[in-house]
Amino acid sequence: MKTLYSTKATVTGGRTGNASLEDSDLKINMVAPGSGEEGNNPEQLFAMGYAACFDGALAVVKKMEKASFGSTTEASVSLLQGDGHDYNLAVKLHIIAESTDLSADEFQKLVEKANEVCPYSKATHGNIDVEVTSEVKS
Repeated sequence: MKTLYSTKATVTGGRTGNASLEDSDLKINMVAPGSGEEGNNPEQLFAMGYAACFDGALAVVKKMEKASFGSTTEASVSLLQGDGHDYNLAVKLHIIAESTDLSADEFQKLVEKANEVCPYSKATHGNIDVEVTSEVKS
């Protein structure tokens, strides 16, 4: 495979530190989930990245299938704790189609194809629980 893009993130201080990107002026104050402090946590950033990646994969499928619709992808990411230090993530993706003549079943099939194309979906497959649902708004 050829590399289309690479980036490098640097974090100092873990969940309560600072994050920056090598190729951007983006700098993020990292805060623990639920702390009430101003900043962001890894789960929020993962949710945004996954939603953007999935919606992009859906655009590729839309083009391949010559379908017509607008889409919104929502990603809910949960940080789970089992016994002791047994931490896991769970993701719920909900994809909404707008401005389309596709049925709910037809759209769901396109969503399933996008799930096979999306790099985030490939990376998480078999590693964390991911639930994918869809709806068509009229």
